[in-house]
Amino acid sequence: MRNSKAAVSWSGGKDSYLAFHRGAEGLNVCALLTMFTEDGTRSRSHGLRPEVLARQASLLGLPLVSGRASWSTYEEEFKRVLRALARDGFSHVIFGDIFLDQHKAWVERVCNESGLEAVEPLWGAQTPELLREFLATGADARIVATNALLLDQKWLGRRLAEDMLPVLASLGVDACGERGEYHTLVFASPRMKAPLHLREAGRLAHNGYWMLDLELEETMACSP
Repeated sequence: MRNSKAAVSWSGGKDSYLAFHRGAEGLNVCALLTMFTEDGTRSRSHGLRPEVLARQASLLGLPLVSGRASWSTYEEEFKRVLRALARDGFSHVIFGDIFLDQHKAWVERVCNESGLEAVEPLWGAQTPELLREFLATGADARIVATNALLLDQKWLGRRLAEDMLPVLASLGVDACGERGEYHTLVFASPRMKAPLHLREAGRLAHNGYWMLDLELEETMACSP
């Protein structure tokens, strides 16, 4: 499988990064795949600006393949992007699912229907161990969104660290936030040519989440 072309379903966060890191051991990762809102202004998964994810992909030396969709058109648009990858010679898509059976079944089905094979490098692992493994790669991720019922906005911007594990457990939060308790963004890693340089543009409350609005530093510098 080493010469098989693969894309990574890319949120920009720790799970997709670790799935990329593991998957790259056996597959030739050639692109990242991110879905955006219908107007293209935010990523569907973490609410990130497209220019932030584009810069992250550039620092990883990979193209960012994307689609735009509402939730009602998501599957149709996702499959359109998958079919385009298949036409370009891709054979696999790497996902960062850990224990959500319903989502795993969905990605396997849509990939199969689009002529691709879904790969789940993290599936079935213990989430505290995955967080430790992520940190051991030397990558730096920070929390960019939290479920407001579980983690208040003081968690926004916090760098992932092993000492978070007992605190998260005491709050009933999965170590990797696999149930959507929190989302992250990778700011730096040995795979990136340089760190992401971002500034906080604000904090948003949206659909029960606190979200950190980040933009590229030069965007801030050019603002009137």
